Amino acid sequence: MVDEAELSTFDLRYESYRLRNPSAEARLLVSITERGIEEPLEGVDSGGSRLLLNGFKRYRCAQKLQIGHVSYVSLGEDEAAGIIAVLRSSNHRSLSILEQARFIDDLRALHKLTVAEIAETLSRSKAWVSMRLGLIGEMGDVVRERIFRGAFPVYSYMYQIRQFMRMNGVKRQEVEEFVVAVSGKGLSVREIEQLAHGYFRGPEAFRQEIREGHFALVLDRMRQVPESSDGANEFERVLLKDLEIVGKYMQRVAQKSQNPRLGSRAFCAQANILAAGILSRVDAFSTILRELHDRTGQA
Repeated sequence: MVDEAELSTFDLRYESYRLRNPSAEARLLVSITERGIEEPLEGVDSGGSRLLLNGFKRYRCAQKLQIGHVSYVSLGEDEAAGIIAVLRSSNHRSLSILEQARFIDDLRALHKLTVAEIAETLSRSKAWVSMRLGLIGEMGDVVRERIFRGAFPVYSYMYQIRQFMRMNGVKRQEVEEFVVAVSGKGLSVREIEQLAHGYFRGPEAFRQEIREGHFALVLDRMRQVPESSDGANEFERVLLKDLEIVGKYMQRVAQKSQNPRLGSRAFCAQANILAAGILSRVDAFSTILRELHDRTGQA
């Protein structure tokens, strides 16, 4: 049932569990200005207060527009049950994998649910739950805080930084130093990717410059550094190394994927997610690689 709730009565302790997106929030602000808040906020009624679980962008927009009362739907009085309700409805809403992971970690750490209990309650596999717990566990508090408040792009972490962590054995402290250095600096995803190559694969001089915030200098040097004895500059050597790694891992995956020993539910659940992510980028990657092949063949 939809009720009216005073904005000042909401408890915002779960606000940090939801990713911030300033652009989406700005568009929502315009929409609310024209049409009002069209969807009710959701939370649980606990201890005389309303713990908000869903609708934080709407809440902040209402604050900015000085809207004193908003529509609200209670998900009950049990905190864990409310979180589960939000997770179960995430199939129909834009709850990201990191937000799912944050709530699932809360269910396990604070509400003492086991992986099996969470999986059964959400009608998911234990591998699905474990993958999300592993994702949030490897992140670290510093990186998690920067990502969830919108200072560091989710895409850059999920598809760029984590690759260095897996393939190059980069330590958590190194990742934290890099994320802190580049967070909130207005850098594009492409610039962050280039700086990451310089930081994790380049010389110590690059790392020092990045820590000191001299991003333009590093990006320029990666493009224009003098050629080495093998005839390639630093940026070119980085890409050549990337191509070697791609070729190596393509061959390994192709060989291992045909092995009849692959069949456990845990493996299938995780492999299906990872394979889907790769397949979604195969066409674009193939086009770019073909263009690189044609261009370098004419040099």
